[in-house]
Formats: sequence, C-alpha cells, structure tokens
Amino acid sequence: MSRTPRTARTSKAHDPGLAHRLSRRGMLGVAAGATAAALLGAAAAPATAAAAAETSAAGRGRPVLPPGRLGIQLYSLRDKVSTLGFAPVFAELEKYGYDEVEFAGYTQGAAGAITLAQLKRLARNHGLNPIGSHVGYYSSDPNAYTFAQNLTKVLDDAQALGLKHIGTAAGPFRYGSTVDAWKRAAEDFNTYGAAARARGMKFYQHNHSEEFSFATDNPKVRLYDVLLAETDPDLVYLEMDIYWAYSGQFRFSKRPDGTPAPFEPLDYVLKQPDRYPLFHVKDGVSDPANQYGYRMVDVGDGDIDYQRFISAVTRLRGQRFAHHWQAEHDNPTESFTFARRSSEHLHSLREKC
Repeated sequence: MSRTPRTARTSKAHDPGLAHRLSRRGMLGVAAGATAAALLGAAAAPATAAAAAETSAAGRGRPVLPPGRLGIQLYSLRDKVSTLGFAPVFAELEKYGYDEVEFAGYTQGAAGAITLAQLKRLARNHGLNPIGSHVGYYSSDPNAYTFAQNLTKVLDDAQALGLKHIGTAAGPFRYGSTVDAWKRAAEDFNTYGAAARARGMKFYQHNHSEEFSFATDNPKVRLYDVLLAETDPDLVYLEMDIYWAYSGQFRFSKRPDGTPAPFEPLDYVLKQPDRYPLFHVKDGVSDPANQYGYRMVDVGDGDIDYQRFISAVTRLRGQRFAHHWQAEHDNPTESFTFARRSSEHLHSLREKC
C-alpha cells in the first residue's frame, strides 16, 4: 500500500459537497491554507463558491468521498466531550465539514447531564446525523448495558436517538475461538439483527485484527469467514475498521503452521458491498517491528491508500451513497487537530482521471 501524498490537500471550499453544506448552514469552512478573506467570501456568496467548486472539482476529478457521508467516531474525541461537553465538540465538527457522528456511549463522561432527546437535537442543530453506536456484546453482569443482557434497552435508546445502525465493537469470542464457538456467536448476532430490523435498524459488528485469525480447532479456517458464512446477510452487517483489517492482513497472512494464507481486506467488501454500510477510516504507518504491523497516525499521515480503497467501493454500481465513512484515531495526540486534518485530507482526495 503506497503512502497517500499530503500535497494533494486543498481548501475544502473547492469541494462541491462542502460548498453545499456551507450554503445550507451559513457557516465558514475550516481548511488548512485558506485565508480569512477566502473563507468569508465563500460564506458571503455561497452560490459563487459552489459554482467555483464544481469547476475546480471537474478539472481535478470527482471527489472520492461522496458528499454527506463523512462521519467521525466520537471515541476519538472522548477527552473533549468529557471536559467541554457535546455542544462545543459538535460545533467544531460542524466547522470541519463533518456530516455524521457515531457514538461510543451516550455520555463519555460529558461535562453536564444530557438526555437522549437533547443529544439528538443537539447533533441535528449542528448538521450532524447520528448514524450509529457501539454497545457491548455480553457481560457476566446481568444488569450490564450490552446486547446479551439488555437488548430491549439498547434498542430503545438507539431508537430514541434516531439511529439507523446499532452495533458492537466486541469480537465474537464469547464462546471461544473454535468454529462451533463462532457459529454460536453468529446465532446471537442473528437474534440481535432480527430485533434491530424489527425496529427499522441494522445491527453491525466492528472488527479488530483478531477476527482474521484462525480457528483453534481447524487452523485452515479463518474465523472472519465463519462470521460471514453463519450470519444472515439480511440481519447482520459489518463495519470494517480498515486499519485493523490491514493489521489482520499483516498478522494472519500465514496459518499457524506457516503455510501462506494471503487475503486483501478490500476484496471482502467488493464481494459483498451491501454487508458493509459503515467503515472506520483510520490510518497507520507501516512498521513490521510492531506486533500489529502499523503505528496509528492521523488520517492522511499513513500508508493506507484511501484514494484507492474508497474509490474502489464507491465506483461499484449503485454503491456511491450506500456507505458511511467514519474517521477515527484511538489515541490522537490532539483530538480536534486529528478531526480537522482527517476531514481536510479525505475531502481533498479525487478520483484518478
């Protein structure tokens, strides 16, 4: 995977999707290298800015990122939510050109109490669509806020927020790492998926690298393939964390006996694009000395070729607006800086002519 050049970045005022949002929201865009006069001009004359953006984009190729589909996993901003509260965080995300948010809990230690109704209204007031949320899979505590222990409450809360997707970032290791153990976990997921579907939502599972490991009782079988085969595609969806999928490629391209077992994460998506409504967009610098194969960095600073990945998915027939792309960094150096720079980079990517 080649490093995506950062020199391709431009002002987001050149992005037609963002120009539309500037016109709709009456806000100033925030982008590196843009002058205050240019920003004020874009806000004061949105029609002119939109026309200029269309001309610029046409000359440089279509934006890779579909308009209205950039989100962020709020876990990346948990430090800001806990100290500032949701309102200032959502205001910053609106400035940075985000369209959606994905929750990792509905308080995250937020400064000041907030109800689900208030949280939903606050997000919408800042032009942010609550698209999904991560909830625990299971717990030994019968009162835990997980799918296994409190499915009805989990779905009630998701419905109150107007979420279209509700999922878990827990791996399907509840019963172990054998083929039968994952078949049993798949049955759980089918149950949660059916309950979510009855509420008009999609249940999804978010991967880390371990999902691409091999069954302990049959090392020829990749566990992720068991999950795909044993879950109902109409009930259970996947949110591919692209960084962790490539980490899985690094770690598990050989079976325990050393025989080759190569795979390409993108191929999973291209084979079944409808199963992947959500993605986590996080970046990493290749580092073979690291046990995971990468060191996590801000989106655009690493070696994962997002121009290639996103283009390959959105160019599929009928798929351009079928997916949601959530920027994420597990431990950013400065979370607002991460959010801003990630948006800038992803908005700057263009299709190759």
